[in-house]
Amino acid sequence: MLKDKDRADQLGQATREKLKQFVARIERLEAEKTELAADIREVYAEVKTFGLSSKIIRKIIAERKLEAAELAEQQALMDIYRGAIQGDLFEAVA
Repeated sequence: MLKDKDRADQLGQATREKLKQFVARIERLEAEKTELAADIREVYAEVKTFGLSSKIIRKIIAERKLEAAELAEQQALMDIYRGAIQGDLFEAVA
């Protein structure tokens, strides 16, 4: 069974360099992802200070990512489900 050092020795110099490049790129992208997530959180905070619902905006953004047919199907199913339980909802509120 090969030890880690033996495996590393078997890798060519070009392969080791390429591996280092891949790792560096992934680390850089992970850092950018963290920064972008912080930026998005800031925008949602602004949304709240403006008096808008960040929850609803998140739903709108999620819907906009869907294909038109998929969105229509989801909305149709939601309408069917709402219709099926609508009486129960009004009874629960009363």
